[in-house]
Amino acid sequence: MLDNQPRGTICIEDLEIGMTRHLRKQVTDRDIELFSEVSTDRNPVHLDDDYARDTIFAGRIAHGMLTAGLISAVIGEQLPGHGTVYLGQTLKFLAPVRPGDVVHAEVRVVAIDHGRRRVTLETHCAVGDTVVLKGEALVLAPSRKFD
Repeated sequence: MLDNQPRGTICIEDLEIGMTRHLRKQVTDRDIELFSEVSTDRNPVHLDDDYARDTIFAGRIAHGMLTAGLISAVIGEQLPGHGTVYLGQTLKFLAPVRPGDVVHAEVRVVAIDHGRRRVTLETHCAVGDTVVLKGEALVLAPSRKFD
């Protein structure tokens, strides 16, 4: 996994509109198998080559929520980072992620409510030039005043 910043915390007092962080991860067969185990989502479109070949995807795909989990990783580890609490997330799945794809997950600060410690983040994931997921997250950011 490759990301653009060290892991840790950026307190709300230090956040700025437009601040971005990202990571890149290759989605492996093992990732898909582990996600199936943890989530108990064993849909054959994710696990069975023969089954998946006959679907609209013409092959196996990763779970959409596995891809969305990479957004969670950026938020929880980088921006704002440790101590962040998810309040909400919208997701729009635009294209499949396949085993072997390298996903670029990125988060960008679009609004900050200092009084309520709320931060709105634009979120998206891409494989190459193809955006595969986009959405918006609302989080409670850590603060030096309370931590």
